Amino acid sequence: MNLTERWKTFREFLVDVRKETGKVSWPAKDEVVGTTTVVILYTVVVGVFLFAVDATITPAINWFFAAFGQ
Repeated sequence: MNLTERWKTFREFLVDVRKETGKVSWPAKDEVVGTTTVVILYTVVVGVFLFAVDATITPAINWFFAAFGQ
């Protein structure tokens, strides 16, 4: 495949991409802000939960290894 054929194929690809992009149903700004807020809040909640679990279990594991480890 020579350079001219590759360029033609690439241009056809870009035309197809533009057509398909026009068919996409883009969300409204309010929907994007709402879902982003939910994702950020969920991430913070899970992070705090995992921190609490880690902070609770780590001393227990350290005590276990100190008591029964070598």
